[in-house]
Order: sequence, then structure tokens, then C-alpha cells
Amino acid sequence: MAERIRGFGPAPLDEYPIHQTPLTMARVASSDRNFYDRSYFNAHDRDGGTFLVTGFGVYPNLGVVDAYACVGRGDRQRSVRFSDALGDRSLDMSVGGYRIEVVEALQKLRVICEHDDLSFDLTWEGAFPVVQEQPHLIMRGGKPIIDAQRFAQVGSWAGTLTVEGMDTQIDPAVWTGTRDRSWGIRPVGDAEPAGRAGAEPADGFWWLYVPLRFDDFSIIVIVQEEPDGTRTLNDATRIWPDGRVEQLGWPRVSLQYRSGTRIPVAVRLDCTTPDGKPLEIEVTAGTAIPLHIGCGYGGDPDWLHGQWKGRDWVDSRAYDLTDPALEGRIPFGVIDHVGHARCGDAEGWGLFEHASLGRHDPTGFADWTSVAP
Repeated sequence: MAERIRGFGPAPLDEYPIHQTPLTMARVASSDRNFYDRSYFNAHDRDGGTFLVTGFGVYPNLGVVDAYACVGRGDRQRSVRFSDALGDRSLDMSVGGYRIEVVEALQKLRVICEHDDLSFDLTWEGAFPVVQEQPHLIMRGGKPIIDAQRFAQVGSWAGTLTVEGMDTQIDPAVWTGTRDRSWGIRPVGDAEPAGRAGAEPADGFWWLYVPLRFDDFSIIVIVQEEPDGTRTLNDATRIWPDGRVEQLGWPRVSLQYRSGTRIPVAVRLDCTTPDGKPLEIEVTAGTAIPLHIGCGYGGDPDWLHGQWKGRDWVDSRAYDLTDPALEGRIPFGVIDHVGHARCGDAEGWGLFEHASLGRHDPTGFADWTSVAP
């Protein structure tokens, strides 16, 4: 194929290196209502306290295209969202005042958001090569609810960011972050009938995603476990500037939570290099954005990715995370933190994303109400 149509794979063709695999082609052609194609980005000034999370998604079998951007500073978040009917499927990646431009495939992108409350014009530059992550599969009630794969990359940002009238110059020597592009099947849009899954609900969901950037290499760790601790996804790799990828074995995960909550404050990852040597990574959590508060991820009551909101829909909201109405919701979803990392003598920064819902035997959470001592 000479090109991809929007919503049926990446755009442009060479922006997504794994499009040619038969498995991917089958997914692209899926008629499942929950098929999606989404780009995710985050940007932060390391320990300065500003954290941007943003993304763009296409849902061809729902006829919807949308985008969101959220900036967290302390306990306050500002979110803007755009949604519209999916029209002609082209290589254009835009909706409302939001667009993504590919400058250099797999290396350089421009992401633009235009709104009075939150706007930016940012250019992404990859620091290390793109890496393909392991496929992600979750079954519930005999049905795959997530069947997806993606690539990821760490890099730098340059440009301008304006939040509620306050301008910030984005210096690539300071601002770093992670991007990924994923596609496949996951719950999107308006709620479906519960069916069998409603009669056989899951006991819990446990997820850890830690892509990190160091001066000389990047590390990406993904772990997913069942309530009894059975690991259903294990992907730990170190990426070098020349494109070499090392597998880092079966990470042992030691999480520290804020007392009385399930909000993580630190994690230690005990990995193993291909020659059998131990590799310990310690990550502490900084500024946080709960993705289910203002960003459209599962459990967000204001808006969900792929949900039909009508044509030319635009929304902007501010969130005070100390509001009692929101505080109780924060632990019940995926939370993105800025991560500060140490790996031996190397210092790094990246994303510390975690969700712990319901039962998880390895960490001693017996049910949905359990919290850390």
C-alpha cells in the first residue's frame, strides 16, 4: 500500500515501522466498534512542577476523531478537549484547534493546540530510536477488551506553552518526555451493554509503565498482573543510541505507596542484563495527572475517548485535586507521574504510570477498598 488512510493505521506510512506485519493488517481491517488509533505525548520540566499530557485519537468504526491536552501544576489541572465527526480519511491528523504534523518520520513531530485556556506549539525530537513494545491483551468474560500494540520513544521538547494566560518557553535542554503510538482494540466511546463481563466482573487491574530517559540510554519497563500476581505482560528493555535493544529479564517490582492510599510515591525495579548482571532502577514520583480526571481515560465522567459529543465539540475545565469530590476518585484509575530515576550512577527522567485497582495479592490489597498502611 502506498499510503494509510486516517483511522486505519499510522500516518504517514513510515511514521509507524510495524505496519507491514500480517497481524497489524488484520487489526487495521477490524470491524470491532472499539478499534482505535491513538497518539500519546507527555512533556515536563523535570522537577520544576509543570506536567503536560496530551493525545489525539481516531475511532473509525464510531465515526469520531478527538484530542485532549491537560497541564498539571501542583494540585490543579487545566484540560481542554476537542471532538468531531470523522470525515474524509486522509493523512491529516487534526481536530478543532489541535493538530499533529510529522516533520521527520520516527524522529521529529510538531504538536499544536489552540485554545484560550491552554495552547502550545511544541516540536518533539527523539533522543533514542523508536522501540516496539510487546502486544497487550486483556480478556474479560471470554472477550478481548484490549488487544493492542504500540511503539514508544523518549525525547525532548521545544516551543511555547500558555496556560490560563501564563506563557512558558519550552527549552529542549530541560523539557523531556515520552511519546507512543498505539492501535488495536480497547474500550472507547459510549458504554456497551455489560453482557457476560457484567455478570463476571474482574477482581482487579494492576499496571505499571515506566519509560525513562538517561544521557546514554533509555529504559522502558511494562508490567501487568492479574489479581493473584500472575504476570500477563512483561516487557523490559534498554535502548542504546545505535538502535541496539537489550532485554532486561523479569523485573521484580517493589512499590511504595502513600499511606492510606494507592497513590505511588516510589518504585524499585530489579532487572537483569543479558549477561546475567543485576540492574537496579529506582524511580520517585513527582507531579501527577490522573488520566481519568479531565483526560478522557476509563472512569472519567466528563468525557471518554471516542464518545460522541456532536460536531465541532470543544470543552475546557479546571480541576482542583484537593476537592473532596475528586480526591476520592483519584486512586481509581491510571495515574501519570513525572518520574525521577537512578540507574547506578546515571540520573534519568521519564514517566511513572501506575494503576492498582481491586485485589492484588503481591502488594497485600485484598479488595477494592484496601489501601496502603
